[in-house]
Amino acid sequence: MRQELEKFASEGSLVILIDRKGRQYLIRLDSANIFHSHKGTLPHTNIIGVREGTRVATSEGMEFLVISPTYEEYALKMPRKATIIYPKDIGHIIVYGDIFPGATVLEAGVGSGALTLMLLRAVGPHGKVISYEIREEAAESAWKNIHNFVPDITDQWSLTIGDITTQPLPLERIVDRIILDLPEPWEVIPTALDALVDGGIFLAYVPTTLQVQQVVEALQKTDVFGMISTFEVMHRNWDVSPNSVRPNHRMVAHTGFITTARKLQPGAEFPRTRKKSQY
Repeated sequence: MRQELEKFASEGSLVILIDRKGRQYLIRLDSANIFHSHKGTLPHTNIIGVREGTRVATSEGMEFLVISPTYEEYALKMPRKATIIYPKDIGHIIVYGDIFPGATVLEAGVGSGALTLMLLRAVGPHGKVISYEIREEAAESAWKNIHNFVPDITDQWSLTIGDITTQPLPLERIVDRIILDLPEPWEVIPTALDALVDGGIFLAYVPTTLQVQQVVEALQKTDVFGMISTFEVMHRNWDVSPNSVRPNHRMVAHTGFITTARKLQPGAEFPRTRKKSQY
């Protein structure tokens, strides 16, 4: 979904400008527009046509590196009407949710669209993401953000404004994965039982331990969902130089808990016992 190389820095394409301090500016190139900085102006016409990884300068000599935005860069820079799920968590959602090319994914709680973008990339052109968002303002923001980054999304994605627990849902057992970013994901478990294929994965993302406890208890009560697991993701950069290798002082720690479960045959899971960590 990233812009093809031959289309880099063309009229209408997205680029990121990076200054010497690492500050990033996401812009869509328009030959009629001018980028303004505290040290001069930079007409878009001076950017259009350059090769990726080129430096360009403002009218006062301030230099910017021009690159195309990666998914992470776009997700962190796009407009938000709701808190996004951060890339560090999204990567684990894609892996532990086992989102594969051609999958049909039911998603509730779209927010600003950061997770939806990566789900669409993961399922590919032959997959389907069926999204629900209860807040109209958030849904409109997500729609704009996703089409701004991937203008050609059509049959691959559907977005319904409404409560997933009261909306008409897909036919029984056609959904491979259910991904929820909701305050009360346990309310969707009856829907998940009907919609998920056998062996399908239910995944909930919540910020608090109380929510985790409630969703896990609700999954256990079904006698159908098993292999339940909950974890969180910590992310810390390291500073590497010729004289030292040390962790960065800033760490992106807790942002949310990820809980996964598999749909099994009724009563098929072995009784739960305390076990040692597998790692």
